[in-house]
Amino acid sequence: MIRIVIAEDQALVLGALSALLEIEGDIEVVGRAADGREALELVERHDPDAVLADIEMPRMTGLELAAELARRGCRARTLIVTTFARPGYLRRALEAGASGYLLKDSPAEELADAVRRVAAGGRAIDPALAAEAWTEPDPLTDRQRQVVRLAGEGLSTQKIAGELHLSEGTVRNYLSEAIGKLGAANRVEAARIAREKGWL
Repeated sequence: MIRIVIAEDQALVLGALSALLEIEGDIEVVGRAADGREALELVERHDPDAVLADIEMPRMTGLELAAELARRGCRARTLIVTTFARPGYLRRALEAGASGYLLKDSPAEELADAVRRVAAGGRAIDPALAAEAWTEPDPLTDRQRQVVRLAGEGLSTQKIAGELHLSEGTVRNYLSEAIGKLGAANRVEAARIAREKGWL
C-alpha cells in the first residue's frame, strides 16, 4: 500500500484529490493538510511514502515543503500538483527536491500513475513543461527573490528589512539588482514579471 499525505489549501480540491486517489486499491491517504506547515507535521507523524503538494499555500509553500523534507532527509518524496504551467516553477520544484510535477487538469489515471512512480523512487513530470523548463534560466538569487516577493505584496522597504532582518540599504540594493535583471521599471513590475515567469 502506498501511503500519502496531501497538502492543498482549497478544501474542495483537497477533497477531490483525496477521493480520486482513495478509489485506487493500492493508495491510502493517511493525512490531509491545508498548508505546508501542517503537512510537515503530518509527515513526521505518519511517515508516508509520498506527499502531494500544491505550490501556493499559506505558511509554507509546496516548494518550501519539498526543500524542507529533503533537508530533513525524510523518505517521503514530493509530487507537486498545481495549476501553474510555468517552466520556472518546474525548475524550482526540481531544485527544491521534488520528484514530480503535474498539472491539476491532468487525467485522474495520470495522477495515480504519477503517485506510484514517485513513491517507487522515480520521477513524474508533465512532458510539455519538461521540454520548456530549461530554456530560460531564473536570474534571481534566493535573497532577491524573497525581497521581490515581499515588495510585490506591498511591503515597504522598512517592513521588508524588518521581516528579513536586513538593513534598509541592503533591501534597496537587492531590489535594484532584481529590477535591473528583470528589465523592470519598478518593484511592482519586477514582482509581476518574476511571478509570470514562475520565479517567485
